[in-house]
Amino acid sequence: MANENLTKAKSAKNDEFYTQYHDIEKEINAYLDYDPNVFVGKTILLPCDDPEWSNFTKFFAQNFERLRLKKLISTSYAPESKKSSNYQPTLFEINDPKFDTKKSIVNGKIFTLTQDNTGDGKIDVNDLEWTYLEGDGDFRSKEIKKLRDESDIIITNPPFSLFREFLAWVNEVNKKFVVVGSMNAITYKEVFYQIKKNKIWLGVKSTSKAMFFKTSDFEYAKRVSSERPEGSWWRNIEGEIHIGINNSCWYTNIDHGKRHQPLKLMTIADNIKFSKHKEIRGNKYQEYDNYNAIEVPFTDAIPSDYKGAMGVPISFLDKYSPEQFEILGSDTDIKEGKIPFLVKKDWQGKIDRGYINGKRLYSRIFIRNKVSQ
Repeated sequence: MANENLTKAKSAKNDEFYTQYHDIEKEINAYLDYDPNVFVGKTILLPCDDPEWSNFTKFFAQNFERLRLKKLISTSYAPESKKSSNYQPTLFEINDPKFDTKKSIVNGKIFTLTQDNTGDGKIDVNDLEWTYLEGDGDFRSKEIKKLRDESDIIITNPPFSLFREFLAWVNEVNKKFVVVGSMNAITYKEVFYQIKKNKIWLGVKSTSKAMFFKTSDFEYAKRVSSERPEGSWWRNIEGEIHIGINNSCWYTNIDHGKRHQPLKLMTIADNIKFSKHKEIRGNKYQEYDNYNAIEVPFTDAIPSDYKGAMGVPISFLDKYSPEQFEILGSDTDIKEGKIPFLVKKDWQGKIDRGYINGKRLYSRIFIRNKVSQ
């Protein structure tokens, strides 16, 4: 259902999904637990944002002093560029002397925070200054690229349909980042390559739990609210519709403690005897038809004493510790000398990918245990 929802969002270009404050708070606090100085003296850019609605802007503005930031920059995308039919400027904008009816529609906005402007002795959300951007606020524009180059860390929930392009945009200048994305992005070659090389990794939030995002497209929210029962993939949170996406996660290159916690594993013999999974208990681990590796369909069934290659689900990355495991490749890495597709022949003798012993598999990552017993 989550994948179906994500597909609908892509096809409708309904990318205005706003991350909840407590999800941002939990994620950022985990980086602080690992390194209390990680944001000290840094300029943070929040692109692809809507500063007047965004919880990213609220969180970092309210915690400006606690994080000891140097500067906060947040930019939005112009309503006309988003083809938003229900756009209404906020009272905040209308009541400001800078308000311009035309610019409100065709220009993005930039909010900045560096100092105490109200004179109340603290730097917080009330000290944000804003103006209209020269352009529409597209992150690919020269205007936003200049802000990217000025910043130290980029944090946002980029449009789902542009995730691949956005991550490449960040990596052009080798910036630190924390961004929300779909687990499906792991299968993108350019993303997986960086994960394999330990240049990026998953954030702290568990991939087994859904994230709920507020949507500003009320017609879309109204439609989906009638299609699914509450509690499955939409929720009414304080009178506002939030869309649930089960396979959402954080991608980052900022270190955190979770990625250095080793998995507690059982031996092959103990897994076969005690595993809670019927595919494992009482059975031997299956081998691939065309690659020297065993199939491990569940992360908690990885054997502690197997020294060879193992195929595991992409959700394994939620538990991945680079000190414990080496990532060898994936089932979509088909270049010569690399790991091939998992294959079987159909009744006509044609090769069909993604099977083991006649059973279709989901995507697989191949790993090796560095510390096998």
